[in-house]
Amino acid sequence: MQQLLVMKFGGTSMGSADRMRTAGQICAEQHKQRPVAIVVSAMSKVTDLLLDTLRKAEAGDSAALEANLSQLEQRHVITCCELLPTDRQPAVLSQLHSIIGDFRRIAQGVQMLGERPPRSVDEAVAVGERLSALLMAAHLDAVGIPAKAINAASVVVTDAVFGNATPLMDPTREKADTVLHPLLEAGTLPVVTGFNGATIDGRPTTLGRGGSDFSASILAAVLDATDLWIWTDVDGIMTADPRLVPGAAVLPEVTYSEAAELAYNGAKVLHPRTLAPLVEKGIPVWSKNSFNLSAPGTRIAPRVDAPQGPRAVTSMANVALVSVAPADPELNAVQVMSRALAALAAANAEVLALTSSSYRQSFCFLIRRDELSRATESLETTFALELAHGYLKPFEVDENVGLLAIVGEGMRGTTGMAGRIFTAISQEDVNIIAIAQGSSELTIAIVVRRDGLEKAVRAVHEVCQLGQ
Repeated sequence: MQQLLVMKFGGTSMGSADRMRTAGQICAEQHKQRPVAIVVSAMSKVTDLLLDTLRKAEAGDSAALEANLSQLEQRHVITCCELLPTDRQPAVLSQLHSIIGDFRRIAQGVQMLGERPPRSVDEAVAVGERLSALLMAAHLDAVGIPAKAINAASVVVTDAVFGNATPLMDPTREKADTVLHPLLEAGTLPVVTGFNGATIDGRPTTLGRGGSDFSASILAAVLDATDLWIWTDVDGIMTADPRLVPGAAVLPEVTYSEAAELAYNGAKVLHPRTLAPLVEKGIPVWSKNSFNLSAPGTRIAPRVDAPQGPRAVTSMANVALVSVAPADPELNAVQVMSRALAALAAANAEVLALTSSSYRQSFCFLIRRDELSRATESLETTFALELAHGYLKPFEVDENVGLLAIVGEGMRGTTGMAGRIFTAISQEDVNIIAIAQGSSELTIAIVVRRDGLEKAVRAVHEVCQLGQ
């Protein structure tokens, strides 16, 4: 398919009838020029509502369950009535009620079981995207653009890791050839649900945090798209969070590696896994703002022409530092670290930073706070014997910390850069707890006390002359 454009619209871009109209205008403009396929997120806050409903169902709270279902239905019914002409509403409302009925069935099953099976959760939380795709396709069709809502479970083939599945690209390409190519060749615009997929034998899965971005890049890769545009509510990738740094500026372009590092360390533009399917073919990505169509956005490409030095600083506050220290000097620290990382992997916890001490054979790692409970549970299970016999000290957990990361391809070989960064932070009377830097020198990750995080970010942004 020549000149195919894949676009992804996030939750805020799908958050109301007005936002869907804006997305429709963007689609209409591009559809006049070339083939277009889009990926949509659930309306803003809907996924949180679905997950909360499942928790209420698990707890047996029937009143809260019904209240949430009513809220879910009311929001989408109102949006449908505001978005579509009167004569088109009955058919769409019927499908809308059917999809919500699917969710009700799953929630009631969870209530009966008193637990949330991962497979059922994956099927349930994809309902938000299914509702958005239904409304968006109906709107496009109503304004004269042939469109069809597609459940990504019929296209994106994944492994069976529920909650954080990985795509199987060859089977997905085959499905895309069967399901999506005929629509595109007929001039129909596919509106595909983000975030979800299915195993080869048809069991529903989801792609984990940032899954809608990931869905879009998977489809762009298997459809051999020319470009991928990701529409959000910010002007592009910035040199820092503008809420923390008033002088933050939009970066006109960044590399795949820089974008992935920024996303991994807290920049809320795209998920780091988003770029992986695009690397082989070098498909460029644009991060654009659907609330500010005049902003050019940020181009993400394999290589860019940028000056030497850091490009941006990002931060994360909701993190926890876990320290592991052998009590017995004869305990093999390398084996302990290996088993600890395997335990974190089993808990689906991402390691944001890792540092170690060669003399004391201790090490610490930083993870997201919402992953802490299952991560520590997995660690305690893995090391139950060593903890019981005192070979390993009890794990120390510090939640009063924050992470900042300085990212830039141009930092490689920049003499004195780390020293200037550390000095700038210390001059703000902020204590550095841990430091991690890979051999590529692409990222310097620094752990500080939570109350000093914002000061440290501003100091680094200033000393590195970012945004200038």
